[in-house]
Formats: sequence, C-alpha cells, structure tokens
Amino acid sequence: MNRIDKRFRDIKEKKGKAFIAYICAGDPDISATEKLVLEFDRIGVDIVELGIPFSDPLADGPTIQKASQRALEGGVTLGKIFSLISSLRKKTDIPIVLMGYYNSVYNYGIVRFIKGAKASGADGIIIPDLIPEEADELIFVARQCDFKTIFLAAPTSTRKRIKLIAQKSTGFIYYVSLAGVTGARAALPTHISEHIRTIKHLSSKPVCVGFGISTPEQVKRLSHYCDGVIVGSAIINRIEKSLPDRPKAIRDAVIFVKNMVRGVR
Repeated sequence: MNRIDKRFRDIKEKKGKAFIAYICAGDPDISATEKLVLEFDRIGVDIVELGIPFSDPLADGPTIQKASQRALEGGVTLGKIFSLISSLRKKTDIPIVLMGYYNSVYNYGIVRFIKGAKASGADGIIIPDLIPEEADELIFVARQCDFKTIFLAAPTSTRKRIKLIAQKSTGFIYYVSLAGVTGARAALPTHISEHIRTIKHLSSKPVCVGFGISTPEQVKRLSHYCDGVIVGSAIINRIEKSLPDRPKAIRDAVIFVKNMVRGVR
C-alpha cells in the first residue's frame, strides 16, 4: 500500500485530520531540508510536500519564488532531490509528495521521472500547471508504479470539472482555498467550507486544503471541514527570517510547525 493511502487510513481510524507541510527542496540547502523533514516527522507532521525548485513558479507567490531561487542558486537538481529522498528513506517512513512544474518533469522525461521518484522513495506528485485533460501519459505511468497523482480543484471549479479532477486524482484531492497564488494570508475566504462539502459529495477521496493558511486557528477551523490542511509559505517565511543562521532557521520552522500541528489534533 502506498504510504499516502496508509497514512490517511490510519488518520481516519483515529478520527483525526492530516497536517501536510510544504518546504522547497534545497532551501536553504539539501542538508537543512533533510533535517527539517526528520524533525517534521518527529513532531507529528503527516505528509511532507517537497517542492522542486523552478525558475518560473507561476502558481507561487513571492515567498516560495524566493525559496526556489535560493535552492537553484545552491545547485539543487532533480537528481539531488532523489538522492535526498533516498537518504531520508533510511531514517523515516513519512509520506513524501513532490510538488513541481511540468517543465521539470517533461524535460527530465515522464517515465524516467516517475520511476526515479518512486525508486528514491517518493510517494506522489502535484503539478500545478498540468491539467487533468493533458495528464494521461503521466497518469498511466504513475498508476503502474502505485505513484499518486494529485490534482488541484479551485474555488471556480464546476461540478463537472470536480468530477474529472476526482477521477484523475489518487492519494488525495488538493483544494486551493483562494483564487490567486500561494502566500500566507491573515484571512481566508468564507466559502471554503461550502466548496469542500461539494467536493466531498462528489468524491470519497480525501480532500486537503492549501494556499494562504498561516495560523493554528485557521488550521483548526478548516480541519472541521476537510481531511487535511496544507501549509507552505508560512513555514518558509520562518526559514527566511532566520537566514543565514541555518540552525536557527530550522529550529524556528520546527517550533512554528509544531504549533500548527496542534490545530488538527
């Protein structure tokens, strides 16, 4: 059984909700990323999203854009990310989902990417700029490897489109909480609960909410409606504020995430 499926099964048995943490692989460096993932596992994070740094991350706001730039300047490549995951697999069984843009996957080679990611110990992929209608080749290869393909539903998604997204998604459905790019927000739209109910009415797959979530109170409120909450930019903000002191950056991010995890417990 894929680690993502197993984790959601275990959470459901405990009547809990998932906390998913996003960080950019290689920000501020590969060693720090490995330490962060291990610490996240220790403090109760359920799934880690590892961002694949890209020069033009169109779905991401300034925070993740800068994290990608720091990682690229540090020489991060897909090969180094796969090696990082292989190293992590010797120490942790936490589910790991890669999140990146289609250009990176396409240039690497779809078959080569999926098989390399799976062999390293990754469990799935989120590609924000790959629509389900154009993803058949990737989905075909991924399903042969039990590698999850997670697609995004938006506030503007129609019922017809939600059904397509649910059909193509494995692992979970990613609901984007707002129209726009990633980035911590002081307040979230009021329609989120209604949209999540619609998705859950149309699909039995777990629904996790991301984009804009930045406080434990927001995590707690959203966890009443969905199966998991995803936080990224707010974590990276903590890392960035403490740089160039890497040990402090790791420590501050872990303290912040520990408080956020309490929101789903």
